[in-house]
Amino acid sequence: MSGTDERIKEMSPLRRALIRPELGGIVGTIAVFTFFLLTAFDSGMFNAQGVLNWSIVSAQFMIIAVGACLLMIAGEFDLSVGSMIGFSGMMIAIFSVTLSWPVWLAIVVTFAMAVAIGALNGFIVIRTGLPSFIVTLAFLFILRGFTIYLPQTIERKTIIGGIREAAEGDWLAPLFGGKIFQGLFVWMGDNGIIATFERGTRAGQPVVDGIPMLIVWAILLVLFGHILLTKTRFGNWIYAAGGDAQAARYAGVPVNRVKILMFMFTAFCATVFAACQVMEFGSAGADRGLLKEFEAIIAVVIGGALLTGGYGSVIGAALGALIFGVVQQGLFFAGVESSLFRVFLGIILLGAVILNTYIRRMITGER
Repeated sequence: MSGTDERIKEMSPLRRALIRPELGGIVGTIAVFTFFLLTAFDSGMFNAQGVLNWSIVSAQFMIIAVGACLLMIAGEFDLSVGSMIGFSGMMIAIFSVTLSWPVWLAIVVTFAMAVAIGALNGFIVIRTGLPSFIVTLAFLFILRGFTIYLPQTIERKTIIGGIREAAEGDWLAPLFGGKIFQGLFVWMGDNGIIATFERGTRAGQPVVDGIPMLIVWAILLVLFGHILLTKTRFGNWIYAAGGDAQAARYAGVPVNRVKILMFMFTAFCATVFAACQVMEFGSAGADRGLLKEFEAIIAVVIGGALLTGGYGSVIGAALGALIFGVVQQGLFFAGVESSLFRVFLGIILLGAVILNTYIRRMITGER
């Protein structure tokens, strides 16, 4: 007599593959790279400088997508991410340039403020029972309003420059605005592996002189999020909180704490983005971060997360962000009208939601 319970059906390898959150991101990434390899290979999109261009854009999306992904898996949304980017960048500028604080102190205090606001978002959602969509929509306007009001009141303008000069010699600023492996890229340029500038003040220097910390932060956050979600008990709590919060509470999962911590982490990721941005441009603007909250959510949905929570993958969200960056830059290299990027976003979002709905029905057995 067989020891296998015939009431338990073995899941086929195909079904297991279809219900993986990363499936849509993997398929989309392969399709996008195939398309641009065929249409834009000779345009410079895949040389050193071209790769750096779309890697930087993808890294921007990845940083905020990691936070949005974990929060969505926990069953909540944060529509204040874009405003948090603008607000955090402006606070770094005001503290360091206007108030003449050391840049490291401006960054640390800004991170503390942002994480506290994230905790406040989560606290209001938990205590009032209001949808996070509504609460964070309110903070979208509150933070954006302060981002415009403060520099206008203090400096009589909405753009504050001079951050790069204020950051000279600072010990923390290079963690957000520096580059790594610069010696390696100089060596690659000297040995003809990558192109070098032929004229001007930079003649003989490599066209790519290092990997920006923005990309490093994106990789580190993706790794952290993936390990947290798949290798720790807290990751199981995140899934449980988003899947069925009440059942998770009965099982002893601290659902409220999990959700608040995910709001705080989302704010942290937005501030990482802001710090890298102000160090790169040397200025902060009141309009920074516009629509980033929606782009983060779209990247997460493309990566396979369900809008209903309890299901998703950080790797999938990272692939969704990669698709964003490659397409945004690839359209330029392929000579396609850049306004079609928004058309692509609408199409890919619709397709991702339809695919996610199909996957949800497969998991739950709904018809």
